[in-house]
Formats: sequence, C-alpha cells, structure tokens
Amino acid sequence: MAFLETMAKLIERYNSFFTEGIVNTLIIAAFSVLFGAILGTLMASLRMCRIPPLRWIAVAYIEFVRGTPLMVQLMFIFYGLPMIGITIPNISWIPNFSRFAAGIVAMSMNSCAYVAEIIRSGIQAVDGGQMEAARSVGFSSGEAMRLVVLPQAIRNILPALGNEFVTVIKESSIVSVIGIADLMFRTNDVIAVTYKNLECLAVAALCYFVLTFVSSRAVSLAERKLSHGK
Repeated sequence: MAFLETMAKLIERYNSFFTEGIVNTLIIAAFSVLFGAILGTLMASLRMCRIPPLRWIAVAYIEFVRGTPLMVQLMFIFYGLPMIGITIPNISWIPNFSRFAAGIVAMSMNSCAYVAEIIRSGIQAVDGGQMEAARSVGFSSGEAMRLVVLPQAIRNILPALGNEFVTVIKESSIVSVIGIADLMFRTNDVIAVTYKNLECLAVAALCYFVLTFVSSRAVSLAERKLSHGK
C-alpha cells in the first residue's frame, strides 16, 4: 500500500512533469508514424518496382535499417550528421526544435523500413485478379493501385500498422538520450528530485501502458468499422 500511495503522491505533485512528457511522447510518435507511413508507402512501391536498381536500393535500405539499432541511427543523425556539415536549424519559437526534428527523423526512417514491409505484404495479399479487372475496365496501373488495390490492402495491414504505432510509442523513450523532454526524460527529472526510482519508473510504466492500451483499442475499433463497411 505504501508503494501505491507514493505513486499517487508523485502523480499528484509532479503531474505537470508527466503530462509534458506524455504530450511530447505522443507528438513524436504521431509524426514518426505519419512520416513513416508516407515514406514506407514510397519504399514499398520501390520494393515492388520492376526496375532492378530501384528495387535493390529499397531492399538495401530496408535490410540496413531493420538490421541496425535505433539508438545508433538516432546518434548518427543527431551527432554524426553535424560532423559532416549537415545540421538541423533551430526555430526560435519552437523550443529544442533541432532535437525534436532529429528524434522524429530517426524514428520516421526506422518506422519507414517496417511499414514498407507491412504495406508490401498487404498489397501482395490482395488477389492479383483485382488489378487485372481494374486494368480491363480502363484504369491505369497507378489508378488501379490507388483506387482498387490499396483500399483492400489497408484492411489487411491496419492491425499491423496499429502495432507499429504502439511500438513507436514505446520506442520513443530512446529519444530522451538526446535531451528531448519525453515521458522517460521527465521521469528521470522526477527521480533526480525525489530519489524514488522504483515508484517513478512504475508511474512511467503505467503511463506507457495507458497510451498503448488506448491506441490498441482505437485501432481495433477502426478495424471493426472497416470490416463492417465492406
């Protein structure tokens, strides 16, 4: 009981710290998944392209990103790129913009590789006759993919995309190492003030659980609505 009481007191006293961390975590996760989905769609298209050099580039990118730790990718973008003259400019009216941008870029590029494989598998799961039928009624390849194949593929890949969003929320804790005030960073701030390591970490774990649980339920609801809309 004493443990739970301490957690309750921490939440009550330092709720502004945890709230700021949650908001920043959601911002990073939302932008990372958004850009990851856009880039992943493009990468999936290149992955299935009939032009060998483009397909090889996509395969190399996907395999390299999936085969290296996110921590290394984040460090390379935030610390490595400035060493070769590539810097992310700060925006005066957005605090720590360069840090946020570096974190979002790293997580978007990482998510892109996984989303590309999710989209590729979803598209390939659609019956090939759908494309042929669309072409036979006068659709171009691009129109057939956009209007016929992709809507059906989305139903197949939505659960996996939802899982990717949940994964990004959890993995976003890694951006605390470059000074972004996400949930984990703010939790460490509270630990530094209170010296209540276990209780603070338990609060952070509870916050992450709530975020991922709500996200999972939202994805499940969207999946059911899509299924009923067939």
